[in-house]
Amino acid sequence: MKITKEAVFKALKKISLPGEGGNLIDKGAISNIMIFGDQIDIDIQLENPSLQARKKLEVTILKTIHEHVYEKAKIKINIKVVTPEVASKPNLIKGKRISGIDNIIAISSGKGGVGKSTVTANLAVTLAQMGCKVGVLDADIYGPSIPTMFDMEGARPLSIQVDGKSKMEPVENYGVKILSIGFFTKPEQAVIWRGPMATKALNQMIFDAAWGALDFLLIDLPPGTGDIHLSIVQSLPINGAVVVSTPQNVALADAKKGIAMFQQENIKVPVLGIIENMSYFTPAELPNNKYYIFGKKGAEYLAKDKEVPFLGSLPLEQSVREAADFGRPAALQEGTALTTAFAEITKKLVSQVLLRNKNLPPTKAVEITNLVGCEAIKN
Repeated sequence: MKITKEAVFKALKKISLPGEGGNLIDKGAISNIMIFGDQIDIDIQLENPSLQARKKLEVTILKTIHEHVYEKAKIKINIKVVTPEVASKPNLIKGKRISGIDNIIAISSGKGGVGKSTVTANLAVTLAQMGCKVGVLDADIYGPSIPTMFDMEGARPLSIQVDGKSKMEPVENYGVKILSIGFFTKPEQAVIWRGPMATKALNQMIFDAAWGALDFLLIDLPPGTGDIHLSIVQSLPINGAVVVSTPQNVALADAKKGIAMFQQENIKVPVLGIIENMSYFTPAELPNNKYYIFGKKGAEYLAKDKEVPFLGSLPLEQSVREAADFGRPAALQEGTALTTAFAEITKKLVSQVLLRNKNLPPTKAVEITNLVGCEAIKN
């Protein structure tokens, strides 16, 4: 059964607000509803409720949704106690802007192993070469690979004082500022954390870091759709998302889910485009031949089907893998077809960011910027 937001709203309108009367919806107590399959996350704002009232409300919500929406729904209720001033503004925009950062781009993939982190690293260094101030947040808590790709394994962010507060200073290489959980763990150490612990660590890297002035902060998300993704979209005013996929059907099926997540009514993060990685293979001894190992133009067709921009395709090349393992992104190589491909994709991405910001309603959290420092814009 497909759970709809409308059905959840209708059910919640049957529930009275504790101690005040009127239903939860009309009183503006519901600040957010997220639906993923049979899972429903509900955020509620209440003014100083007693513990008994909170427990009673939670039981009532569970019973009502199971009775009127779906009896097997998995429901998570988050009740936040707010002041009367905040409670009177139920439609506050989610996302706390980080001072000095103009654009935040989430790089996502539905499936692991499609080269999302490799693409993130190469987009970052390409932007830096174009004159942009760039940062990368490695949000793949359980499998961080950005330190390896930037030849920064073993590096440790320093603590600095900013306006009297202690902040983490991102490490930097190739003109890109970087933070990753990989800087705080040993290479052979597995990060075995539940969702809340991972979210806390991620928030520290976001808000307790001295990023400084950035034109772009790229967030390398973990594969799939889960706690980290929800934490990111709830914590930050993201300008848009980029989805990376290979052409094969297995990867495309998961990419569709990733696009659907960002396009959900209660998330609404614009998908700036799709990048197709490992599009084809050309052996060195047959430079004019292309072998479509994983299928042909699958991500391009997906972009047309979902009516989102197609940013470009990248070939399957041994040099990309070698560059990532060596810690020097392939886009840094001069005069290669691969460098040209990354440059074209990056320029298309920047164009989509500018278009998105230009058309953004003024009530949203993201501010319009011209990215004056970037050569990508001037060209």
